[in-house]
Amino acid sequence: MPLNRLMAAIAAAWLLAALGPSRALDFPTGVVRIVVPYLPGGSAEAQARFLAAELQKQWGKPVIIENKPGAGTTIGAAFVATQKPDGHTLYLASTSHTVTPSLYKSLPYDPIKGFEQISMVSVSPFLLAVKGDSDLKSLADLAQLAKSKPGTLSWASSGVGAGPYLSGELFKTKSGLDVVHVPFTGTPPSLNAVIGGHVNYVLCDITSLPLIRSGQLKPLVVTTPKRSTLLPDVLTFAEAGFPGVEVSNWSSIIVPAGTPQDITAFLNASIVKALQEPEVKASYEKLGFVPQPSTREELTSFMKAEMAKYADVIQRAGIQPN
Repeated sequence: MPLNRLMAAIAAAWLLAALGPSRALDFPTGVVRIVVPYLPGGSAEAQARFLAAELQKQWGKPVIIENKPGAGTTIGAAFVATQKPDGHTLYLASTSHTVTPSLYKSLPYDPIKGFEQISMVSVSPFLLAVKGDSDLKSLADLAQLAKSKPGTLSWASSGVGAGPYLSGELFKTKSGLDVVHVPFTGTPPSLNAVIGGHVNYVLCDITSLPLIRSGQLKPLVVTTPKRSTLLPDVLTFAEAGFPGVEVSNWSSIIVPAGTPQDITAFLNASIVKALQEPEVKASYEKLGFVPQPSTREELTSFMKAEMAKYADVIQRAGIQPN
């Protein structure tokens, strides 16, 4: 064999050996878990379950949900950051993941460098709502009542560090109202608190729609710059006279830092495909979520921008880190 052909054959053999069968083809090798940093029953788990069902269908391997709530989602994030970087542990990161760095003096992980960003999942608004039979008809009514009884009115959220909490604190800062925050460890108990009359209002996510439709909750405003297509009659904060309270509820999938690139690429492709499936899109949209897959690079840039934005917002709001 001529030398040049021999060298070409050797090079081709080396390349094939180096590439081998794509690791993505051998992935996953067992159960994959999606860690959700909230109690069962909220919007985060709903999103994770829709996604898990489609990924399980794609991969032919079990995809389960593991709830690890607490400490403004930092317990779940810290847990995932220490797991084996083999793609079998996914983390449903949301708005709070980029807020907590400004709310805590120190974290046991780096929100960006401690993970590999895989893909955006969805976006949706937060809502400020009162009990369905409340006499309050508008945000102006609520503000007027709060001003007449400083330090008396209370509001609930799914926990310090989460998007609803930040929305509520922004409203408090922009309005100058003296109201008391009551944090809960998840969305369901915060909704139960306002429905049961234990607090005056709640900042919650779009999974409260069934309670709104049943009349148990009454939404006064949404936190997004534009009205929600599911609640077209509900004003934005700006329309209600309180501009600057704009917080989007988003979610994404990230994995521990050091996960091999072929696996992260495979995960991205799988999630993008899953979110484009008509059944998955319909399930998300039924609950008010807009599926929004992305590239890994887009998610990384977005999360960095969100961290910078919330750091500035929290500093301007005078919220001190714990």
